[in-house]
Amino acid sequence: MKKAGFFALAAITALVLSGCTDSDAPADGGADDGDSGSSAELTPVTVGVIPIADTAAIYLGDDQGFFEEEGLDLTIETATGGAAIVPAVVSGDYQFGFSNTLSLMVAADQGLDIKMVSSAVATTGDTSKDMGAVITKADSGISSPADLAGKTVSSNSVGNINDTAVRTVVDEAGGDSSTIKFVEVPFPDAIAAVENDQVDAAFVVEPFITSALDAGLEVVSYAYAEFDPKLDIAAYFALGDVDPDLLKKFQTAMTKSLEYADANPDAVREIMATYTKTDPAVLAEITLPKYPTEMDRASIEKLAAAAQEYGVLKAEPDFDNLLP
Repeated sequence: MKKAGFFALAAITALVLSGCTDSDAPADGGADDGDSGSSAELTPVTVGVIPIADTAAIYLGDDQGFFEEEGLDLTIETATGGAAIVPAVVSGDYQFGFSNTLSLMVAADQGLDIKMVSSAVATTGDTSKDMGAVITKADSGISSPADLAGKTVSSNSVGNINDTAVRTVVDEAGGDSSTIKFVEVPFPDAIAAVENDQVDAAFVVEPFITSALDAGLEVVSYAYAEFDPKLDIAAYFALGDVDPDLLKKFQTAMTKSLEYADANPDAVREIMATYTKTDPAVLAEITLPKYPTEMDRASIEKLAAAAQEYGVLKAEPDFDNLLP
């Protein structure tokens, strides 16, 4: 099997093909950990991921042997985001990939024959402590989502799941989200951008929320959780004509992996230390996402409706075809 090596988190600016969170990936996509001795009897399968907390389940599943149990020889390839993963799946280089749910809806909206085949990660639903948040300076005068109206807010990409969630919570709080200026700032640079008054606030994900709080910044809104307590943030996907037998094996292995990750948060933190450069002290503090085994269709439909309202999606997706 091949596993990803170390990397440093970064962000990309691609709209349609970007992930919900981004990171720098090793140039070789991973290091070979050796032949299991039975690889000749296994079916090779390559999955493109962003090496962050959101994808810990697949790393754990590999480590626990869940994919081998289903007859799969798993190779995990890492990338900075969906801008590299989606084309690799479309071209057949990868059989499966990871991306945020709205990016996949936009890709389908633009005619790509892809479908979500497994859940991946979801908000905790806790509006007081989640894995995605809007941060600002303590003296910014921004104390609620409504106060973001008229302000400059950064995200790793614009016209995607993050600003769609933020705009929704701002409007629901009585603000006018159309007056917000969204700008692209990589997650690792967002804290400094806020501290240096380059932006009024920033949407970040873990571990940057924990780092921001440690630096004295404050959370304005846990926008994912406030948008919907069951919001599916990302999913694994494949081409529409993916081999049915391969799909079934992958889905079974992912279900085992997601169940294990959700039930073993300490194992998630431990496995993250093997494929990220996150400080162990930060890993111990970060808020982990949920790893559901089934996608919440209602939250996906709500996200699609919001994306249509804000002009990110042209039409309602064909959910029966797009969802698992």
